[in-house]
Amino acid sequence: MQKNMTEGNPLKIIIAFTLPLFIGNLFQQIYNTVDSMIVGRFVGENALAAVGSTGTLMFVVLGLANGMSSGFTVLTAQKYGEGSTEGTKASVANGILLSAVVSLIMTVLSVLLMKPILGTMNTPKEVYPYACDYISIIFGGIVCSVAYNFFAACLRAIGNSRIPLVALIFSACLNIVLDLFFIRVLSMGVAGAAWATVISQGMSALLCAGYIWKKEPLIRPSGRQFRFNGDFTKRQLAVGVPMALQFGITGSGTVVMQAAVNLFGATAVAAYSAAGKITSLLMQGAIAIGQTMATYAGQNFGAKKLDRIRKGVRCAVLTDLVYSLGAALISVGGLSLFMKLFFDDTADMGQVLFYARRYISICSCFYVPLSVIFTFRNTMQGCGYGFLPMMGGVVELAARWICAMVAMNTLNYTVACFCDPAAWLAAGLFTMASYFFVLGRMKKSLYNS
Repeated sequence: MQKNMTEGNPLKIIIAFTLPLFIGNLFQQIYNTVDSMIVGRFVGENALAAVGSTGTLMFVVLGLANGMSSGFTVLTAQKYGEGSTEGTKASVANGILLSAVVSLIMTVLSVLLMKPILGTMNTPKEVYPYACDYISIIFGGIVCSVAYNFFAACLRAIGNSRIPLVALIFSACLNIVLDLFFIRVLSMGVAGAAWATVISQGMSALLCAGYIWKKEPLIRPSGRQFRFNGDFTKRQLAVGVPMALQFGITGSGTVVMQAAVNLFGATAVAAYSAAGKITSLLMQGAIAIGQTMATYAGQNFGAKKLDRIRKGVRCAVLTDLVYSLGAALISVGGLSLFMKLFFDDTADMGQVLFYARRYISICSCFYVPLSVIFTFRNTMQGCGYGFLPMMGGVVELAARWICAMVAMNTLNYTVACFCDPAAWLAAGLFTMASYFFVLGRMKKSLYNS
């Protein structure tokens, strides 16, 4: 089930490829959100705050690991666009070996550094035990997350966005069932939610790997290819490391922001976490467009079709604009209803809505710059340019850090809420300028070769 994206109408191709990714991303976010809902309603507000407060730390660690493993598959998309069967298989084999090394290193480091980091994040003392229980299990299962993201990215590299969707739907349903079983039946608390997530991710990885083994010989390497290829390793690390650092740098900014929010107590943390889940859920369409552009740009870069890359980006940005406006209306209009799904009758909904509405009303005004970040960033990465997207993460970090420092020094929750929008606006402008710079570089490299 392959898709050649070097021919045909760019807008139709992008939308057709994005829809399964969007649905899959929604399911992934839904089962993350269901974790929070079940924990909040059946374990308590402190447990919900623990799951939410560790979300930024998870984003950093899993983003580093998954960003690198996904970056390894950019070469796969380029080799597929070139029409090189052997090159495509060899890139997958080399990526599997590199991903295994990344998983091992990240698991060891994250488990060792978990408690010191939670302490520096100003984690409230009533939340800290729950946070340790939850995050230690998640970090122990990093290999499951990396495996799914790598195999799903391999399938997307050859134009197959449907099988990762099927795997995610199955995983999301399994996660909900396991959440209820571990928390309601076995009374495992936040640890049950963490185990449900890890097991579900592991199953989605196995489904993608099994499909590749049986149905996609083009990305099924032979035994002799499972050795490190020096040239491929260099090229995959050249994309994977900046992608990982970009996720890590961006995530570091969210950790700083979380540290600022943590100063306002468990109710503020829980409300902010729930509101953040809503924003993450609604922006999955923009993320899916970005994922599409990584494959689209990678294949067309391999085929040396720069004009198609330029046309595709224009189509993606217009789609981002329409989508972002719709997401903003939904987030503001449905906030009260959404919040009721996260909290039981004992919660002070007046306080919860105060904190949540402040965050959503500010963020929703900046969904457009957030959306275009994904398009410009993924397009550059799909073409093998990793440095400037990484520097976009540095710009995000700087903007979030400045706002967070002001918020912590003034104890101003409104300023803390501006951390995300400030980062999105600054990085959106930077990545747009970077894209046009890279476009000029690609024109020289493609047409002078």
